[in-house]
Amino acid sequence: MNSPAQGFDVRLPERMQDFFSQEGVLSVSKDFEYRPQQQEMAVAVSRSLIDSRPLVVEAGTGVGKSLAYLAPAVSFALSQKRKAVISTHTINLQEQLVDKDLPLLARLLDIGFNAVLMKGRANYLCPGRLRRVIADADDLFESEDIDELDLISEWAEETSDGSLSDLGFEPRAHVWDQVCSERHVCNPKSCGPESGCFYQEVRREVADADVVVLNHTLLFTLMDVMDESDCSGEGFVFPNDFLIIDEAHTLENVAARQLGLRVSQSGILYNLRRLYNRKSHRGLFQVLRHPEGVKRVSTLVDSVEDFFEVLESACQFGEWGGECRIRESGLVEDLLAGGFLALEEEIKDAAENNNNDAIRSELLELGARVGAARVAIDCFLTQSEEGHVYWVERGKGVSGGLSMNSAPSSVAAALQEKFFSRGKSCVVTSATLSIGENREALGYFRQRVGATEVESIQIGSPFSYAEQMKVYISRSMPDPRSAEYEEALVKRVEYFIDQTEGRAFVLFTSYRLMNAVAEKMESFFKARCYRLFVQGRQLPRHRMLSEFRKDISSVLFGTDSFWAGVDVPGESLSNVIVTRLPFAVPDHPLTASRLEVIEQSGGNPFLEYSVPEAILKLRQGVGRLIRSSGDSGIVVILDNRVLTKRYGRAFLRALPDAPVEVIDEEFSQ
Repeated sequence: MNSPAQGFDVRLPERMQDFFSQEGVLSVSKDFEYRPQQQEMAVAVSRSLIDSRPLVVEAGTGVGKSLAYLAPAVSFALSQKRKAVISTHTINLQEQLVDKDLPLLARLLDIGFNAVLMKGRANYLCPGRLRRVIADADDLFESEDIDELDLISEWAEETSDGSLSDLGFEPRAHVWDQVCSERHVCNPKSCGPESGCFYQEVRREVADADVVVLNHTLLFTLMDVMDESDCSGEGFVFPNDFLIIDEAHTLENVAARQLGLRVSQSGILYNLRRLYNRKSHRGLFQVLRHPEGVKRVSTLVDSVEDFFEVLESACQFGEWGGECRIRESGLVEDLLAGGFLALEEEIKDAAENNNNDAIRSELLELGARVGAARVAIDCFLTQSEEGHVYWVERGKGVSGGLSMNSAPSSVAAALQEKFFSRGKSCVVTSATLSIGENREALGYFRQRVGATEVESIQIGSPFSYAEQMKVYISRSMPDPRSAEYEEALVKRVEYFIDQTEGRAFVLFTSYRLMNAVAEKMESFFKARCYRLFVQGRQLPRHRMLSEFRKDISSVLFGTDSFWAGVDVPGESLSNVIVTRLPFAVPDHPLTASRLEVIEQSGGNPFLEYSVPEAILKLRQGVGRLIRSSGDSGIVVILDNRVLTKRYGRAFLRALPDAPVEVIDEEFSQ
C-alpha cells in the first residue's frame, strides 16, 4: 500500500469535518441542512484518498453522498495535482454532478477547478467527417438522409458541445454513424486544434481537467485502452488518477456486459452496408468506384444471412425470453471467416491504393470492425473464454435478427484486479448495497464484486422513516403463481390508489402482467379522472416522468427501469405499490450460470443469490418514495410471501425502519 499523501492533505479528514459542520463553509449554501451522516461519509472518503486504499460505502437516501465524496475528491485532486474520475450509471446523476453539485463546490472553494462531462466518442459530431460525407452524399445516402445531413450541418454551426443530446431531433442511426467521431477517422492528427472537432476538443478539456465525470460503460472502455497502452502511470483511466464509482449496485451487471462479447447479425450487416448497400447501390465502395469490393460485400452479405439461418435452426429458445444457452463449442461451422478475411484484404488494398487520407481512414475503421466481428464469432463458436457463459439471443423490434453473446459467470476476480488490488484510491458507493446482513457489513455486495478485503461502512439515512412512511402488506393476497392472483391484484391496487388519490408508482416485474392490469383498470382510472402512464405505451421514459411530476393525481405503471434511478420528491409521489417480489427469472443464461456456480461450490443458489438480488431490488423500489425530509407516504407490498415464506423475514429486515401493518381483508366488491 502506498504511504499517505504528504503535506496539506494529511489534514483532509479534519478539513472535511469542518466543511460539513453546522458552522462550516457549506453552511452558507441556501439549501444547507446539517447532516452528521454526510459529514461521516466525507471524512471516510478523505481517509481513503490520503491512505491510497479502496473503500465501499453504503450511504442511505438523503445522506447527500454526492457532495460527501465530491468535496474531498476535488480538494485532494487540486492539492495533489491528480485527476478525480467520477463514474455513475445514469445520465441523470452525471448531469446533477456537472450542472449542480460541482458548480456549488466551485463557488464555495477558494480555488477554482475544471470539471468535464465525458461521453463516448460516438456521441460527438466530427465536423471533418460531416464535410466529407456531404461531398459524397449522393453515393452514400438517399434523399431523405441528405435532408437529415442538412439539418445536422445547420446545427453544427450553432451547437456549443456538438453532442447528440444537444441535437433537436433523433437522426437515423446510419446517418449519425457517418458523421460522429470514430477511432480511425477522428484522431488528433486528422482533427487538430483548428478543426473544430467536438470530440477532440473534449479530449483536450479532459486532459486539463481536475474532475472527469463519465458512465460505467465508458469507464471499462477507457480502462481497456489504458491496459493496452504503453502508459506506465499508476491510474485507472489516466496516469495517477483516482476513482469514485457511484450507483455501484449496477457494477456487477455492467462489468459482465463489458467483459463479455456481443456480435449481432444486424450489426455485421450494418457495417457491410456502409461499404456497399445492394438495395440502394450506395456506400464507400460506390464512392471509390471499386467493383471488386462491391462483389466481395455482396457475396459476404449472402453468407452472413445463410450463417444466421443455420445458427437459428440449431437453437432452442426458451419460453420466458429469446435466449438459447450454448453449452458446448462447435454449435455450427464457421462459414464466415474466409469471407471476412477476403474482405479485410480487399479493404486493406483499397486503402493502400487511395491517396485520400480521409477515405483511407474510413476504410481502416470498417476493416477493423469486420476483423472484430470475425474474431468475436470465432471466440463464440470455440468458447475460448474460460468461465464465460455463452448464449444466442433473438432480437426484438424492427431489426430483429440474432446475436451471439458471452459474459463471465463471475466478475469478482476481474473487478478485484481492476479496482481493489493495486493499493490505489477507489471509493465505491450507492444508497443500496446491503441486504440486511446481521454479520459482515455489505458482505454480499463485496463478495459479488471482489471487494472482500476492502474496508466498508454503512451510513444510515437521516430521514425519519418511522414518521414519514408506513408499510402495508396484504396477507390474504393469493400466491403470485396462482390463477387468482391477477384479479386479486387489480382489487388491491385500486384500493390503495384510492387511499392516496392517485400519486402512485405501481411497480411490476413483467410487461405482460403490467399491461393486463392496466387494461382491466381502464374504467377505474376513467371514473376517478386519474391519468395513467404505462411504461412503453405512450411517452419515452423521461417525458413520462416529467408529466407524472406535473400531474399530482396521476399513476405510473412501470417495470424494471422504474425500480431504481428515479427521483420524484414532493406530493406527486405518495404511494409505491410493489406487485410482486422482484425475483429475477432464472432462465436467462447469465443468471442460470451464476446459480450453477454457487451450486457447484456446495451453496444454496436461491438463498445465496436469488433472494439477495431480489432484496436489493425491493430496497431500490421502496426507496423511490421518500426522497426528501418533507416527503411522506405509504409502501404497499402485494406479495404475501414476505409473511408466509421463511426467507420473507430477510425482505422485511432489509426495509427501512417504518411501521408495518398487515392487512387481512379480502377486498371483495
